[in-house]
Amino acid sequence: MNSKKPPARRLKTLSAWVVSADMGYGHQRAVFPLKEIAEGGLITVGKNDGSSEKEKKSWKRILDLYETFSRVRGVPMVGKPIFAMFDTMMHIPEFYPIRNLSHSTYQVDLLEINLKNGLCKGMMEKISAKPLPLITSYFAPAIAAEKHGHEPIFCIICDADINRVWVAKHPSESSINYFVPCSKAAQRLKSYGVPEERIFLTGFPLPLGLLGKNLATIKSDVGQRLCILDPNDRFWTNHRLSVEQFLGKKNCTLRTMRPLTITYAVGGAGAQKEIGGRIALSVKEKIRAGTMRLNLIAGVRPEVASYFRDIKKDIGSENIRVLSAETLDEYFPQFALTMRETDILWTKPSELSFYAGLGIPIIMTPTIGSQERFNRQWLNEIHAGMEQKDPDYTHQWLFESLNNGHIADMAWSGFLKARKLGTTKIMEVLETGKMTSSNSPLER
Repeated sequence: MNSKKPPARRLKTLSAWVVSADMGYGHQRAVFPLKEIAEGGLITVGKNDGSSEKEKKSWKRILDLYETFSRVRGVPMVGKPIFAMFDTMMHIPEFYPIRNLSHSTYQVDLLEINLKNGLCKGMMEKISAKPLPLITSYFAPAIAAEKHGHEPIFCIICDADINRVWVAKHPSESSINYFVPCSKAAQRLKSYGVPEERIFLTGFPLPLGLLGKNLATIKSDVGQRLCILDPNDRFWTNHRLSVEQFLGKKNCTLRTMRPLTITYAVGGAGAQKEIGGRIALSVKEKIRAGTMRLNLIAGVRPEVASYFRDIKKDIGSENIRVLSAETLDEYFPQFALTMRETDILWTKPSELSFYAGLGIPIIMTPTIGSQERFNRQWLNEIHAGMEQKDPDYTHQWLFESLNNGHIADMAWSGFLKARKLGTTKIMEVLETGKMTSSNSPLER
């Protein structure tokens, strides 16, 4: 978005307070690639930030409310109306017409009240021990830190669009800088009154291990994925020269005989796990024949892992793999490793939408909440994702899309159009106070 220096000091040694919130996986996934520069390790508000029991209970109530409403949406008859009431609290207005939306809202005023009542107090006491930059993937720590005079402050946006609550009550007077994943999020921040010089169009921070030195890893992985996703040579007939230009010829031939691999991932609240079971049952013959592999991602939800293991037992094949862990520190690296051999990522359009930048096509489950609807819209706009059809007939519609080259097209479009250097760009801003920009898909 810019190459201007924010009004903040440059870093002699790259170190920062790195803070997230336990609201699904998105906010914590966003900061995990920054773990190496995190002073004292990653901080989660209400967990390991030195907060009082009273504050911890407040954060737990917020998390419980989030998870309850995420899961209740699937309850017949009453689920959708109840969820709609909750979703109204985080409603994001339609993007057009572009207009000034900098006025305060009920959500902004409610956050102010909660901060006055002690929300984020523990975090502030912790980070006041050393004058380092604050990087946070949640709005409350950023707003709280500014009220206490902390600087510099950087806030990572985790979705393609956001509610007004992410911005200070008086945005023109605020000193908070924003790292945004896509241009739509940047435009929204400007409509909320954030000055352009405080918006850095970095891209979502992806694990550096998935990129490799000089992008060697991602080039190799995308080349192999495109070969597997195009069994009838429909994609390569149209795009070979372009792919070879960006990936190099050596990466454009099939070097592995692994089967087509689909990864189905539930969100942090554990909602929509049944879709994974329906997918598995639909493609069970291909799984048993060894022509397809299915990863079922349970994250840190033991009840979801148990459900997925029962599915695996019923189908009776090692070509179904269940990924689960006890902690996020264990889960995120496992998930990243799984992405290297994932050909299709099937999930709700959460922060994982930005993994399209890795050249992984996204199949989207029904959305949960306003921000996911805008993520879905963004994926559709860049042609990197498609909405799921009936999971019970996956063996029909999915393989029809594979055979005509459509899924490979999605993978390539995501690689070209979604930013993948978010982590590197964030580091660049921390080190130099500015960010270089490029139109090349390999440099952004």
